[in-house]
Amino acid sequence: MDLILSSVEILARWDVALALLVGSIGGVLIGAIPGVGPAVAIAILLPATFSMDPIVGLTVLLGIYGSSMYGGSIPAILINTPGTAVNALTTYDGYPMTTRGEARRAISLAYSSSFFGGIFSVICLILFAPVLARVAPMFGSREIFLAALLGIILVVTAHRGQTLIAAAMASFGIWLNTIGLEPVKYTKRYTFEQSWLSSGVDLIVVVLGLFALSQAFILLTSEDEKVRLTRLKGSFFQGFRELARHPRVASVAASFGVLMGMIPGVGEFTAQFMSYTYAQKTSKRPEDFGHGSSEGLISAETSNNAVPAAAMVPLLALGIPGEALTAMMLSVFYVHNVIPGPGLFQNRMDFVVALYLALLILNVLVLIFLLFATNQLIKVVRIPNRFLGMAVLTLSFVGVYSLRNSVTDCILAAAFGVLGFILKRLSLPIVPIILGMVLGGIMEVKLRAGMARVKEPFDFIDRPIAMILFLVILLVLGLHFARVWREFRARKDREWVASHSTKNFASEMHRRQTRLARARQRQLRRQRVRSVLRGPRWK
Repeated sequence: MDLILSSVEILARWDVALALLVGSIGGVLIGAIPGVGPAVAIAILLPATFSMDPIVGLTVLLGIYGSSMYGGSIPAILINTPGTAVNALTTYDGYPMTTRGEARRAISLAYSSSFFGGIFSVICLILFAPVLARVAPMFGSREIFLAALLGIILVVTAHRGQTLIAAAMASFGIWLNTIGLEPVKYTKRYTFEQSWLSSGVDLIVVVLGLFALSQAFILLTSEDEKVRLTRLKGSFFQGFRELARHPRVASVAASFGVLMGMIPGVGEFTAQFMSYTYAQKTSKRPEDFGHGSSEGLISAETSNNAVPAAAMVPLLALGIPGEALTAMMLSVFYVHNVIPGPGLFQNRMDFVVALYLALLILNVLVLIFLLFATNQLIKVVRIPNRFLGMAVLTLSFVGVYSLRNSVTDCILAAAFGVLGFILKRLSLPIVPIILGMVLGGIMEVKLRAGMARVKEPFDFIDRPIAMILFLVILLVLGLHFARVWREFRARKDREWVASHSTKNFASEMHRRQTRLARARQRQLRRQRVRSVLRGPRWK
């Protein structure tokens, strides 16, 4: 009880209350605008949060992160365009409900499902916090190194069909982190005798370039779509009654969101598809999925909103971000000398619980705002893309320049913006670059610290948690290579069947043409014989 009271005391400030309000409403607005997304908003706001208290800055960023998915469901349901990437699955059943004239029902159900998923995950993690406080001190340098390595491996293997390019992007991010002075002997690495590279490549510059500036370029080069919106009439509270009729689907989807959120590199997409698949296989009417099923909409929205709170677990307990958004938040901790990891749970447990309580309050504020302001909010869908692009471009350069008042940073951010624009146009992953930069730095520091007591290779994994993490890494790699081998064999089998089918078809056609030619020759011979036997016809 004392822990809860001290956490409430941290939140009971006017600036924290303002941050809660700005983060919740701002995140909904950002999510409701297709093409922007929380990554762009967080990247733009990140430099401004460095001058705030840690709890204030993190509350703003968490508000945008958690509430953007609420807003992203609005265009996904009304115009079949997801506001954020994780709302793509919402279009499967949300938009068909709109075409049937049930838009208000679909949006109400999305709100109630999102609220249930968010509250469920926060309550689970508040109850789970004492366990984390006991487990986190068991992680030393070697365990954190192995956990960071596992995070990179999970991020790479999560990009099915693009594993090699994701590994290349993660390696590129690790290399970017090595530029400048190395952290022990302060020798220069990869500076090429350029003084401006001695301080290294700033993570915020890369983030703003890859996410914000690249998205600005895409918005500036894309055309506006004509959107027709109708005013939604009636109450939005009916979704809670319908959600109560599917408690199993909602609770399982929220559980998937919590579990997948705590695993680095997995995130919302895996949680969504696992919960959606489960709901479809256990439903009494699986044929309705993809055609306006309420169970499908519940599973999609509940699972993705249960992830943000759970994604804070590896960040706070080990200092290891599981995705790009939590990697950005990690820099806020470092700027204020609040180091996430085992020490945070030992010395600042009230701060950790305060963050979870902030997420709890954010979900309540977002729901209240959406229940009464949806009809006004849907108008932001009509904002022109070029106007949004110029706004993002201007704010991004202002944010980059405000870091160190450096024009060089602006040029470097523009270069990464062009790189991000090219990668997005080619549908190549960007997130591994950011996680490579963050986790690469953690891995280097922890590896050097852990090797001080290692005399033989086996000494690195001679402790229980280190051994478990090492076995998990081997298991993940083994399962990945087994899956790649199965896909390779299946593709070879399909090619063999296709090639032999083609050959059989060609040989069959050749035999048929030969038979027809021979039949034609026999017919011609018979005609000649008949003409000879009949003799010439004289007139």
